[in-house]
Amino acid sequence: MDTEQNPNRIFESDRDRVYAAETSAGGDFRFDDAVARVFPDMIRRSVPGYTTIIPMIGVIAARYARPATICYDLGCSLGAATLSMRHSIPHPDCRIVAVDNSEAMIERCSHYVALDDGPLPVELQCADIQSMTLDNASVVALNFTLQFIPVQQRQPLLERLRQALTPGGALILSEKIAFADEQEQARQLELHHDFKRAHGYSDLEISRKRSALEQVLIPETLDQHRKRLGEAGFSSITLWYQCFNFVSLLALAPETDPTR
Repeated sequence: MDTEQNPNRIFESDRDRVYAAETSAGGDFRFDDAVARVFPDMIRRSVPGYTTIIPMIGVIAARYARPATICYDLGCSLGAATLSMRHSIPHPDCRIVAVDNSEAMIERCSHYVALDDGPLPVELQCADIQSMTLDNASVVALNFTLQFIPVQQRQPLLERLRQALTPGGALILSEKIAFADEQEQARQLELHHDFKRAHGYSDLEISRKRSALEQVLIPETLDQHRKRLGEAGFSSITLWYQCFNFVSLLALAPETDPTR
């Protein structure tokens, strides 16, 4: 992929200074125009391992995608996971459906998709993933998306995704997690903040963003995620990546599906 077409390429004008300005104090975090404009820089400097997770989503999708099926990127933001899958999936009759409920994100995502030369068709939808129709899916990516869904609505969503997956289909679930042990929680949080400082964020920016996300991004423990996925009917749940308090799981639908 040419760097001019890469949603992760950062120009100086697109550096994340959202929480550096006095006007950023107060209010919940929103995926608005200001965030969409600087999102590649924001997530690269905020999520340890993001630049590893994105290409590995392509690797995983290449293994589990099946001919004539749909691969979903739910909560696609600017389409980094979408493009990773697009350049990795070997089946020309697959298509990718990328969904986000932020018009600002979808608008910018459409620009990157249009410039990209990947062979698979990509359909963009500005929609609520909790109410949209899902079917004939061999791969679903929930890349740092579930954490923004209200906790009580997460189980029904995962159950719907499990039903939409073909036998042996894959869910890639990336999340910021919490820890049951208070000391470990404090240690992992400190390391995450150290990561942000190492990438140029000030303590003021870190504090403001944490306050903005407090009621919007609700992390859960790894055990809670595993339990929920098991209850949703996934037969295999593998932790394939962790860096500090950020993880990615691979959950597989049973090879034989008695409901089909």
